[in-house]
Amino acid sequence: MKGIALKIQHYFLALTSPLGGWGLLIIALFDSSFLSLPEVNDILIITLSIKDPQGMPYYCAMTTMGSIVGCLLLYAVGRKGGEVVLRRKFAEHKILVAAHWFNKFGVFAVMIPSILPPPTPFKIFVLFAGAFKTELKKFLFAITLGRGFRYFFEGLLAVKYGERTKDYMHQNYPYVAGAVGLAILLGLLVFYLLRRNRTSRQEI
Repeated sequence: MKGIALKIQHYFLALTSPLGGWGLLIIALFDSSFLSLPEVNDILIITLSIKDPQGMPYYCAMTTMGSIVGCLLLYAVGRKGGEVVLRRKFAEHKILVAAHWFNKFGVFAVMIPSILPPPTPFKIFVLFAGAFKTELKKFLFAITLGRGFRYFFEGLLAVKYGERTKDYMHQNYPYVAGAVGLAILLGLLVFYLLRRNRTSRQEI
């Protein structure tokens, strides 16, 4: 199964690499919506940014844009289908975990997994955002911030470290992204506690 996944990955890399930024946009769109193409975007960003450091911001921006469009498609599916779509696609325990995160952190439950690399679950939170009728502006803000951070971070590493970036990403990216996600969570927790404290004072 892993061999098949690698073949599919290499096929899409060969197909879209000559297209540059547009290839990145297309792959990101499909990967963030109805297909799963893990790490193809990341490898393409790194490869193209090494070959053309000046074009790095363009490649990262196109990837981010494609991912936003793909997420919007999935968001629309969740908004229209609601919980029926969720139960059709995911096991009950995954839905309960996602619901807990969403109830506690709202749209930020989408932003954190959007930063983290595979196999971190992400699409279930996008569908939840649609099913829970999350405000579109807040959803777009979270997706743009999360995906933008991830892809521009990879591009900057590629420009600075060249071919070594691929090894660095495999070894360290989960830890770096996890640290960022943890920092965001702590910030949200502080915000939540401050808001609850303020509400309690107003009630008194």
